[in-house]
Amino acid sequence: MYLEIVSPEATLFNGEVTSVTVPGVNGDFQMLNNHAAIVSLLREGVVKISGNKELAENVKDKFSKGDNNTLLLKINSGTLEMKDNKIIILAD
Repeated sequence: MYLEIVSPEATLFNGEVTSVTVPGVNGDFQMLNNHAAIVSLLREGVVKISGNKELAENVKDKFSKGDNNTLLLKINSGTLEMKDNKIIILAD
């Protein structure tokens, strides 16, 4: 599935991933390939990305590494939409 993370400053991530875990307002949840369409508000927390590890040089400092080589991105809030195996996260 394809993930795109956009902040007010820049596009932070785009590429193919195997899973994404996000801090939803009603609790953390994970999305895998062929997940049902969803729109959700996000709260402060960490977005966990498994799969593509390619990051642009200008955004590498915003991510950290978790266990199992996952990428971690701290956010303050945001909105997420997943449809047809494409996830778009608008993050603050």
